[in-house]
Amino acid sequence: KAYKSVLKPMHFALCEEEAKKPMAMKLVCAGEEERVVGLHVIGIAADEMLQGFAVAVKMGATKADFDHACAIHPTAAEEFVTMGPWGAKPDGQGGIVPTPVPKGR
Repeated sequence: KAYKSVLKPMHFALCEEEAKKPMAMKLVCAGEEERVVGLHVIGIAADEMLQGFAVAVKMGATKADFDHACAIHPTAAEEFVTMGPWGAKPDGQGGIVPTPVPKGR
């Protein structure tokens, strides 16, 4: 499963609209546990974000681990730990069920 986001980072908050450069992010997960197997970023500071998240991926982090991380605000990197559904999955009846943190984490 892939979670995607396109945004204009706060780095450009005080710029004129035409100067604001968008960025795109994708979190790629595999299996029922939604283990994070890849991250993609296009935009400002992408290299810094990927280096930090590489450790989490190498350690076997899941989408639930990302959902339960504290977002550092205001940064573009916080988008990876708040990608919707933030900590939730559809319950099949129109509602949502929180994603539990994997055992042993």
